Amino acid sequence: MKDCSTTDNNVARIIALYLPQFHPIPENDEWWGKGFTEWRNVAKARPLFDGHYQPHIPADLGFYDLRLAENRQAQADLAREYGIYGFCYYHYWFNGKELLERPIQEVLATGKPDFPFCICWANENWTRRWDGGENEILMQQAYSLEDDLDHIHHLLPFLRDPRYIRINGQPLLIIYRVDELPNPKQTAELWREEARRAELPDLYLCHVISSGVHDPNPAHYGCDAAIEFQPDWRNLPDPIPPKRRGLRRRIDPHDPYAIHAVHRYPDLVEAAFQAPDPEYKVFSCVTPSWDNSPRRLRSANIFIENTPELYKAWLKKAIERTCRRHLGDERVVFINAWNEWAEGNHLEPDIRWGHAYLEATKAALNHQKPPE
Repeated sequence: MKDCSTTDNNVARIIALYLPQFHPIPENDEWWGKGFTEWRNVAKARPLFDGHYQPHIPADLGFYDLRLAENRQAQADLAREYGIYGFCYYHYWFNGKELLERPIQEVLATGKPDFPFCICWANENWTRRWDGGENEILMQQAYSLEDDLDHIHHLLPFLRDPRYIRINGQPLLIIYRVDELPNPKQTAELWREEARRAELPDLYLCHVISSGVHDPNPAHYGCDAAIEFQPDWRNLPDPIPPKRRGLRRRIDPHDPYAIHAVHRYPDLVEAAFQAPDPEYKVFSCVTPSWDNSPRRLRSANIFIENTPELYKAWLKKAIERTCRRHLGDERVVFINAWNEWAEGNHLEPDIRWGHAYLEATKAALNHQKPPE
């Protein structure tokens, strides 16, 4: 195994996925009620079975509003303290219409916080799946080369920002659902051409290995690398049978879709440990936990028995694998996520665990450094 030394371009960089849905917007007011933010889903969550940890209540940062610069600064300060290199902001673009753009727009405009960041285009249709209406589309994606051109022009000011995360000198730009694009290679080439025309060296394009990606090889999509998503929906561990977990259903008990799937977090970690190295370039991802029952009336996935110690072991393993497989700037590990509170996967402190997951992150990172 190649050693991760303390030299800047040899230390694995930890990038945490970042959800901006913690401030009201007119669209959410219309769809979900006045003043809606993700906190409403978080606060209404209740335990569904004995030992089910809900709700997750924030500790240090409280129920923050991302319109406030001091809250964004506090997040960056906390992340930096525990070794997080940067945030990857989810970006919502629908043919020139943006949603939840205010936090990152203000980060760009003000230059604060002075903390590395990159962008992941979350190119999924928005539906009413939170209240069971998966087939009702609220905001739809429609793809075209004209829109691809408008989109990359919109992103250029972010990509030029000195804080923007680069790999091999190239701005890192991520597509969440590359399988949804009608011609990913054509989009990638157009974006690269426009980046070079704007005097950027090129783009470092990545796609996320989501459930819709049947062949994850990034070369098939015009990308430089792929990024794991955890939990890996393509290879979930078997759920615990309902009779063994005493699940209480929220809605009609005769509806089979009301049954939530409960998995063991140790099984998820073990599956990640046993996964073979892919033949293509892929960046590892780790999640501290997962429970999206606050968002889903039915068909949620809930992981139990997660601990900071198991998470630390997983992150340490991911760093070791990264050091063995990649060099320099490509030593990157993603964490899902910094603040996905309604999906139960957050490094931000809650009242149950406090800073334990942040401490575990720091400990795993410190393990890669040789003793002084």
